[in-house]
Amino acid sequence: MSVKGKSTPAGPPVDRRKELDRHKEIERLEKDVEELRHLAGDEDADAELERLRHQVAELRREFYTHLGAWQRAQIARHQQRPYTLDFIGLLFTDFIELHGDRGYADDKAIVAGLAKFHGRPVAVIGHQKGRDTKQRLVRNFGQPKPEGYRKALRVMQLAAKFGRPIITFIDTPGAYPGIDAEERGQGEAIARNLREMARLPVPVIVTVTGEGGSGGALAVAIGDRVNILENSFYSVISPEGCASIIWRDSTKAETAAEAMKITAKDLKELGIVDEIVPEPEGGAHTDHDAAARYLEEVLDRQLVALTQQPIRELLGVRYEKFRRMGQYFDLGK
Repeated sequence: MSVKGKSTPAGPPVDRRKELDRHKEIERLEKDVEELRHLAGDEDADAELERLRHQVAELRREFYTHLGAWQRAQIARHQQRPYTLDFIGLLFTDFIELHGDRGYADDKAIVAGLAKFHGRPVAVIGHQKGRDTKQRLVRNFGQPKPEGYRKALRVMQLAAKFGRPIITFIDTPGAYPGIDAEERGQGEAIARNLREMARLPVPVIVTVTGEGGSGGALAVAIGDRVNILENSFYSVISPEGCASIIWRDSTKAETAAEAMKITAKDLKELGIVDEIVPEPEGGAHTDHDAAARYLEEVLDRQLVALTQQPIRELLGVRYEKFRRMGQYFDLGK
């Protein structure tokens, strides 16, 4: 019998009052900066404006550097955070979206298609959320159904046929848990993707851009390189779900987030992700262009390295990469 993983004690409670006070101070200073902007041209006002700008930048940098796991989870879920279609528009050219799983329907929670990255033909796949109520309903809140994963696999197999590297973007609370999804084989669709992605004969680069929830994320996240944006998180379950199971109280989500080790830094230390992609000051939602530039450098460097690797070696390293994850203890029969 084997046992995977081990329990992690919850850390000390986070001082929310201090964090709120610090955030309010930053907001107050930003208002002062805005008011002083109207006095630009006056020598004293310009000096004061520059001083305040420097102070705000330092406070914001300190604030975001020391955020806890729960606070980063909230940033990862920010409704203005760049989604897959945003990154496609900023990083790729000649994008052609492909629709449908050739079996049931087109799941709009998954965007998939062919494009060019720095002139190189690639396939792009990712979760897509919505920014308003109408978009969220159309995209099913970024929660794919089986046809979404089958569409993704269809595009990945097409990319493999023509030797195109695959780039995926992860941002989902999880696979859709509805009865209709289960009736159409949600678990089988996810399991099939895991198996097939493990042996795709082309480079696969994965980036967690927001929240990476459970099998819904993992179903398009088996890759040679797994990156994560600085304020994103990746976990087998949401902090709220964990708190509901462990303590029967979803309000303990903050405690659960700290104990689960879901942040980019934790995941890098545990060997779950390969690289942390920095975000612009204040988070990716404050500057989509800057966030895309940081990610572009990482994708370009990794793609160049992976395309130079022999396919047999690439597949072997990919297999070992995921086999090494987790801790296993053989307790005998």
